[in-house]
Amino acid sequence: MTTLRFLGSAGTVSGSRHLLEHDGKRILVDCGLFQGEKRLREHNWDRFPVPPDSIEAVVLTHGHIDHSGWLPRLTREGFRGPILTTRATADLLGLLLYDSAKCQDEDAAYANRKGYSKHSPALPLYDQRDVERTLRLVKPLDRESWFSPARGIRARFHDAGHMLGSSFVEMELDRAGDPLRCLFSGDVGRYDAPLYNDPVPPPPCEVLVCESTYGDRDHPVSRPLDELEAVTKEAILRGGMMLVASFAIGRCQQLVYLLRTLMAAGRLPEIPVWIDSPMAVEATEVFRRHVEEHDFTEARMQGVSHSLASPWVRMARTAEESKAINAHDGAGIVIASSGMMNGGRILHHLARRLPDPRTTVLVAGFQATGTRGRTLIDGAEFLTIHGRDIPVRAAVRRVDALSGHGDRHEIGRWLSAMPAPRRVFLVHGEPPAARGMAEHLKTTLGWESTIPAIGDSFDLTVP
Repeated sequence: MTTLRFLGSAGTVSGSRHLLEHDGKRILVDCGLFQGEKRLREHNWDRFPVPPDSIEAVVLTHGHIDHSGWLPRLTREGFRGPILTTRATADLLGLLLYDSAKCQDEDAAYANRKGYSKHSPALPLYDQRDVERTLRLVKPLDRESWFSPARGIRARFHDAGHMLGSSFVEMELDRAGDPLRCLFSGDVGRYDAPLYNDPVPPPPCEVLVCESTYGDRDHPVSRPLDELEAVTKEAILRGGMMLVASFAIGRCQQLVYLLRTLMAAGRLPEIPVWIDSPMAVEATEVFRRHVEEHDFTEARMQGVSHSLASPWVRMARTAEESKAINAHDGAGIVIASSGMMNGGRILHHLARRLPDPRTTVLVAGFQATGTRGRTLIDGAEFLTIHGRDIPVRAAVRRVDALSGHGDRHEIGRWLSAMPAPRRVFLVHGEPPAARGMAEHLKTTLGWESTIPAIGDSFDLTVP
């Protein structure tokens, strides 16, 4: 018997966890942290529905916390199998998980100081020791090479074009006659996205588990260099700082690459750019080590170097270096995490500069419901930061061209290369997005789709 249980990222865009059971063997595809609204975050404290030590292996599509961030908790609760992923993801994973553990510890300490937790004392979801144990389980693998996460199952990674190391997973499960072929999309990137290769065409499969983050909309036709040039010139004319809330891994490096391309080509003046995130600084070094994964088309078209940094890019590793940015008056760019403004150094810059009408806040990625980023782009007049209501007088701008997720049309384009699967499950999307993706696939490809809820289980042997 072969079953698939959706333990997260069903009806929401976080907490990606798909439990595959085949001939008594359990494989977990992704093990993400729930983010966003409190009702979702509370799932992080739920006991895992099967004993973690009964799971043979975790197959990890990429390093983003909504796909990897629950791994240390799984390890704490007894998981001891291998965590199988690509080499670049393995190099990035420590940065992401140690940062997540630090955030867990800070959240618990803050709750204890303020006394608002129902637990006394409030404890972190996991700590650095759990991360250390988790990283010892990571087994880096090459893309396009078959591996066996458990007896009777083989799999391989293909480039998903979403971030450094990101992959979708092709699986073959033994059965009488031909194997049962399954495909887990992870997060699928965009075509012609800066710095990343296009997602490779998916192979045929019987069972497809596909993301639907932007399933109810299409990104506007965009030119990333032109859009970033326009919004940055506007910010410079306004005379203040441009604050960019960015994921430390992936989006930050895209922004630096594009800004440096524009400045080196003379399309923007040379103004200081700060990477204000220790994790982003370290991640940039990882990106340099995996240069073979990058697509430098924009730089080549402008006739400039494809370097990810330069003397104009300033690295703020320490808290003191971050605070020193406050002394800057005039045009400049700060790229800081977190990407949805739920924590990190970006909050200190927002608290200081949101009341200044010279400031520009650039939103350059998906903002989940319940996050500060979503609140800002929805037109909030105040933003609550560290218990204070900060007036929003800054200009808030978006550059959708830098979204890491394919939209409705792009996902449809990616899937159109394969024959119709027997079963299609749409995950990693809020309900309107998943419904929109289902309608799009039915209209354009004639495919029927299922939108699972958290906890739903399906027998994959049933037609």
